Parts: sequence; structure tokens; C-alpha cells
Amino acid sequence: MSVNDFLRQRAVELTVGGSYSLHRWYDCEGRLRSFACRTKRVSPFRMIVDVPVVGKVGERVTSYFQDFGEFECTISETLKSGFLMELEMTRARRAWMSEKLNWLEKKQKDASIEELRRDARFVPKVAHTLLTLADGATHPCLIIDMSTAGAAVSAEYDPEIGTPLAVGACVGRVIRKFAHGFAVKFAEKQNRDQLERLIVRSAQLQPA
Repeated sequence: MSVNDFLRQRAVELTVGGSYSLHRWYDCEGRLRSFACRTKRVSPFRMIVDVPVVGKVGERVTSYFQDFGEFECTISETLKSGFLMELEMTRARRAWMSEKLNWLEKKQKDASIEELRRDARFVPKVAHTLLTLADGATHPCLIIDMSTAGAAVSAEYDPEIGTPLAVGACVGRVIRKFAHGFAVKFAEKQNRDQLERLIVRSAQLQPA
């Protein structure tokens, strides 16, 4: 199915963090690499995800989301910063998925759910930005989440701990690595109201 066809179908605009592996991506030690991802639009049959490394049409993907579990998928169309995945599952699990999506859709419309901590980590509306290294080299990345003190990102680029870099316009240093990416601590605490503008560069949902 194409992205345009999917956009005309009944689905939920939903942001859920997860991880994925492309079956052809291995690290220097021969281990399958995994990256962070975020859903943009989800149905019981397919989903559009924002990703740091875009695969190819027809490529197999294994993905995992805390709210949904693990899926075996196939990429049916690629985007500038993501792809459309066809989900493989049993009829019973697809029925469960439909009920889960209905519940999540109602939950996200609940006005009583508010962010109470100003310095809490949050997910920006636009997931993609650029990492800029000290030598001026740039690398695309996906923002997993961020706060006024730093950001967690996933990228094909794999820096060492201590590497100085900028996430968007926010200068910092890599302080920790984890399964699907790494954490950057900003050199200075940022203003919460300006952070998203500083850290994120707009990405369009357009076919690649």
C-alpha cells in the first residue's frame, strides 16, 4: 500500500516510541544494529514511523513498541525520514491491536492529562534534526526525547562517550550510550519554551 492510500484510511495519529532493526544493518562486530523510532500514524494493519535510518521498499524489519509489543514487518513505501510498514500478525492479535488503538486514542484526547513538571523529558512534535560535530560534519538523527538539560537520540552515527557535538543548535557532549542510541548533556540548561525551536529542524512527510 502507498502512503497516500494509507492517509485516506481509518487510523490513529499517535506518537509511540519504539525500536527497530533492518535485517541488513550490522555493526563492525557483526551484530545486528537497532535504532529508535517513533510512530506517526497507526492502524491494526500498518504504521508510518519516523526513523534515523530509512530502509528500502520490500526490506524486512523487526520492530518493538512498549504499547504494542514486537512486530515482523515489510517496508511498503519510504519517506524522507521514515517509512510505511506492513504489520504481520494473527487475526486475534489484530483484533487486540484495534482495541488498544481505540483506548490510546481516547487517552490522548483526555484534557485532564497534563505535563506537570517543567523540566520533565518530552517528545518533540518533529522528530528529526542534525548532529553537528566539532569538525563541521553533520549527521541526521532521530530525537527519542529531550529536556532542558539534554536529549536522547538515535542515529547511524555512533559517537564515543565524551564526544562534543550540537543537537540542532544546542551544544553538548555525549555522556551515555544505550541499546538504541546515546544521551547528550547540553553545555547550558535551555529555556523550555525555546528548546523545540532550537533543537529541531523541520521535516516533511513526503515520499523519498
